[in-house]
Amino acid sequence: MVAVDPVANLPTARPTLGARLVGGKTVPILTVVVALVALWYAFAVYLNAPWQLDRYAKSEREWTAAELVRDTLNQERPVLPSPHQVMAEIWKTTVDVRPTSKRSLVYHGWVTLSSTLLGFAIGTALGILLAVGIVHNRAMDKSVMPWVIASQTIPILAIAPMIIVVLNAIGLSGILPKALISTYLSFFPVVVGMVKGLRSPEAIQLDLMRTYSAGAGQVFWKLRWPSALPYLFTSMQVAVAISLVGAIVGEMPTGAVAGLGARLLAGSYYGQTVQIWAALFAAAAIAAVLVMAVGFAHGLVLKRMGMAR
Repeated sequence: MVAVDPVANLPTARPTLGARLVGGKTVPILTVVVALVALWYAFAVYLNAPWQLDRYAKSEREWTAAELVRDTLNQERPVLPSPHQVMAEIWKTTVDVRPTSKRSLVYHGWVTLSSTLLGFAIGTALGILLAVGIVHNRAMDKSVMPWVIASQTIPILAIAPMIIVVLNAIGLSGILPKALISTYLSFFPVVVGMVKGLRSPEAIQLDLMRTYSAGAGQVFWKLRWPSALPYLFTSMQVAVAISLVGAIVGEMPTGAVAGLGARLLAGSYYGQTVQIWAALFAAAAIAAVLVMAVGFAHGLVLKRMGMAR
């Protein structure tokens, strides 16, 4: 198929697939990925070699460089697993077992995802409510905002066990304690982003609304809220990723038997580094999907508002 130049009204050759790949982002991304994988393999050999050399010395066997590389990349409990070991573990725990099995990463990922989404929903709602109050009430601006900022200076690893113990003491267990830890982390970026967004309208725009005799509610819904939506979705992309971190951290001090946090903890107990890395990759994949989902929703909202094509 031949494209037509809209200016000269002359046929032009359509770029080939190779030209589009070179001119786009595919080749640079693949180059970076290949370089990272090569570095990963190199570090795996370097970090796993001391144990392997010690084993050769104890068995008094001769070895070659090729055998050393092969053995260091296929150890049962390596210091740093090789990429193919991690991929094999992911395949084994997602495809070769039923999704409902306790050995399935799909099962553990769903447990963590449930806490993440609940905590993210609560954190987003709380963040929006606090931001509205801070923008419209001077007392809240002076009193609540400093505490919101100070709350993030407390290490989550220190406060998570306290939250779990207190909630268990009052009879709250299961998904809610982990969700509240996600809420604790995720509400902060939403508050900051929404405060910035709600205050983004210029003074001339606010004066124009007053000229039209608009009430406080009309100013909020017709000016402040639409202006704040881009800030809200940007902060939600940060919040949803942090919410996943909170859910994983919340699973660790509870002795949980399900979830990616429990998977990481079990792997560290038994020295299963391959299992740890597989769980980390699963968490990264879930975070990427969640961030892309929020970005997709952002695009739909902006398109609906006429702010994007």
